[in-house]
Amino acid sequence: MFILYFAIGLIATVFGAVAGLGGGVIIKPVLDLFGDFDLPTIGVLSAATVLSMAAVSLIKLRNKEVKIDKGTSSILAAGSILGGLAGKAVFNVIAISLNVPTITAIIQSTLLAILLTLILIYFKKKHNLKSYLLKNGVIIFLVGGSLGFLSAFLGIGGGPLNVAILCLLFSMSTKNAGVNSIFIIFFSQLSALLLIAFSGGFGDYDLSMLYVMIPGGILGGWIGSNIVTKITNSQVEKIFNIAILIIIFINLFNIVKVAFL
Repeated sequence: MFILYFAIGLIATVFGAVAGLGGGVIIKPVLDLFGDFDLPTIGVLSAATVLSMAAVSLIKLRNKEVKIDKGTSSILAAGSILGGLAGKAVFNVIAISLNVPTITAIIQSTLLAILLTLILIYFKKKHNLKSYLLKNGVIIFLVGGSLGFLSAFLGIGGGPLNVAILCLLFSMSTKNAGVNSIFIIFFSQLSALLLIAFSGGFGDYDLSMLYVMIPGGILGGWIGSNIVTKITNSQVEKIFNIAILIIIFINLFNIVKVAFL
């Protein structure tokens, strides 16, 4: 059991660090698949694991050739924090207050499968599509808020959404978008955990696997950040697309499992 969850944290965060996925988008549906924890607990396990990965990755990448656009990414991160608070509030109403975990799980998996499919299509067509370079701080903040809301509600940390938006609206390469995505994810996941800590604590969560998933996230961040500096942008894009395709199939299976099995 401990080895399995360590491996989940490790593999998810290696992909997360390499392609800017963060890892939550992998951890969330995989833990849904196993069904050992409820949705709120999965959110905490995912956030803590991804936060550890993001911290290690940012430290490792601080002097590398892949650069963080701190101006744009900081505004996006600020927006994503506020949007994340709203998304978590909506999640709490549906999953906790209304006590409909099955419906919530189906909604999350369906929305995530649709969004990831759209992102996959975008990256397949990206080279034939126009990209933009937003400069208006208010618009950037609102974009961050939208990303934060969706990410918090879906419990995924926002990685693939961040990467797609950074490529489309800020004309970043997939490789640089991935690094900037990790920067945004660090602050959004930190704020999510602080909110839980100060609004009721972690006493209601089963965090027994946290002690193996966080080391997996730390190791995954170290391995992934080493890999990303040695591969090309096109290789990062291929890894991103393969990971997204796998996650879509896992989410589709989860929908069938929850709804019919």
